Amino acid sequence: MQLLVLGLFLIFVLRLWYLQIHKGQEFADKAENNRIRLHQVHAPRGLIRDRHGVLLAVNEPAYALAIVREDSKDIPNALLHVSQWLNLDLSQLHETFDKGRARIKRFEPQILIPSLTFAQLAVIEANTLSWPELKIVTKPRRSYPQGPLLAHVIGYVAEANEDEMNNDPELSLGDSVGKKGIEYTMEKRLRGKKGLRQVDVDAAGRQLGANMLIPPQVGSDVRLSIDLELQGFIDEQMKEHVGSVIVLETDTGQVLALVSKPSFDNNLFVSGLSHSDWAIMRDDPAHPLQNRAIQSAYPPGSVFKLVVAGCALTERVATPGDRVFCPGGFQLGNRLFRCWERRGHGVVDMNRGLVESCDTFFYTMGDKLGVDRMYPCAVQSGFGRPTGIDLPHESPGLVPSREWKKQRFNDNWYRGENLNMAIGQGFMLTTPLQVARYNAALVNGGRLLKPQLLADAEPDEQARLPLSDSHRDFLVQTMVDTVEGSRGTGRRIALKGIRLGAKTGTAQVVKLMAEYDKKALKDIPYQFRDHAWMTSFGEKNGRRYSVVAMIEHGGGGGAAAGPIIKAVYEHLFAEELQ
Repeated sequence: MQLLVLGLFLIFVLRLWYLQIHKGQEFADKAENNRIRLHQVHAPRGLIRDRHGVLLAVNEPAYALAIVREDSKDIPNALLHVSQWLNLDLSQLHETFDKGRARIKRFEPQILIPSLTFAQLAVIEANTLSWPELKIVTKPRRSYPQGPLLAHVIGYVAEANEDEMNNDPELSLGDSVGKKGIEYTMEKRLRGKKGLRQVDVDAAGRQLGANMLIPPQVGSDVRLSIDLELQGFIDEQMKEHVGSVIVLETDTGQVLALVSKPSFDNNLFVSGLSHSDWAIMRDDPAHPLQNRAIQSAYPPGSVFKLVVAGCALTERVATPGDRVFCPGGFQLGNRLFRCWERRGHGVVDMNRGLVESCDTFFYTMGDKLGVDRMYPCAVQSGFGRPTGIDLPHESPGLVPSREWKKQRFNDNWYRGENLNMAIGQGFMLTTPLQVARYNAALVNGGRLLKPQLLADAEPDEQARLPLSDSHRDFLVQTMVDTVEGSRGTGRRIALKGIRLGAKTGTAQVVKLMAEYDKKALKDIPYQFRDHAWMTSFGEKNGRRYSVVAMIEHGGGGGAAAGPIIKAVYEHLFAEELQ
């Protein structure tokens, strides 16, 4: 009997040692967690402003629905009630729950719905007493007061996906991250750091008190080089046109305006884009999500003749005084490469060839230069590679070469392709921003500057044009003559008292069928119409700007892009024109 009592006593002692000593710290931690919980506190993102301090991206309070698994006796039933209250798909709710449970501890709030409307919030609040596992989490939500006007520049934030959370330990379920634009490229700077709050709870999970252990750190503000007023003015001038307009300060590379039409409302992505809204954007033939200023690459047409002329001068293939007879085309074998002026320009030197945009003159230059000399000149002039602007997914464009064609098509380069390349057609593709940067370099001393979107960024010289000062000055003067000359293709943008230079371009999309050859623009199907280019610069009282407009299927460059360019200069030099 004594041995039995002793044995029982030893069992109690061993069990007491196991619970109090061996497992004591573990159970103490669990007991503490039942009383004290640590919650992350979301940090507001930094604000985005224009160059004059006008707010472009702000934060507003938002509410998310979360569930604490440790406080729930029947999670499937809780999810069922949430789906019924808020009229949500139950399977999608389960999918969200299952995706997040591996990342969130049982006693931490796990986000189910990242953004609640006030009506949904009221329903949840009315039922939290009966369902204590459901928690309302307050977090900042991004808002864009200007909406579509700056959507391609600012971009938007949306809920982080699985890959983003795996690659960044600071992210957790329900966090928003930059997906496009400045929000994406400046993500680390804008995001800030989360804080930590201690919450005291009772056995039922009800909050008794809270204490902020680590306050959240607000993200850094960003001030853009964009002039909101100018951006809005250009947007109005574009009207229903599809295309883009860019305004650069030639001596700093600062981007004052970057307009891409059509655009989209970036606020739609913040709270989660509906399937119907996404379908509308995805199926829109005008592709509103495409940033045409940096992501769309087009044949440059006659604006590329500036590069070819510079190459011909540098390579000593031609001098400004060399003359070419234009009978209305260039005969190569049994094929006639037509000039846009079917009657011909007569005897043309390089100045007149640029001012009146004579195709025959540049067919001759392209035939003499060949792709092996045009290719390096174009690349050194900033084409065929990204400009480095602080926006994602920039297209490099395309400068073709013999090697590229052999690799791409397994075919040789033919002599006639030199002629097409010389007038900016064929395989040649460029973005409006590349054209704007090249144009700025012509008038700033030959410096190819990185286009800057941050107001506090210093000029960043990436390369220099492969031109001597005298050749560069000659090209600039031809642009001035194109505006001031009586036969110049850019004369419609002339403004008294402002020194303006321009080069127009009409980029052929497809070879028109004979039935449309002599028809007016309005009578040609939209998808067959030529693209309209105009690249220009303007200067007065020490201020110099590069302005480029590209109108998709706009027809002639001077007619379609000219009025927009002229209106931009009238706005930029409004005081000087009074």
